[in-house]
Amino acid sequence: MSKAKKAFGGGRKPSERPSKVCPVCGLPFSWRKKWERDWDKVVYCSERCRRQAKQAG
Repeated sequence: MSKAKKAFGGGRKPSERPSKVCPVCGLPFSWRKKWERDWDKVVYCSERCRRQAKQAG
């Protein structure tokens, strides 16, 4: 049986995983297992930054 490779971070070293920059705090954040299905929709690094963005706009 062959294992299917995952599209994003699964099975990669943390330094090789995809990353994005949070538009609120400006800090980079990288792929996490809990974001596996929604990585394209993830914009903010944390719940705190997501709330701050809603308050500002």
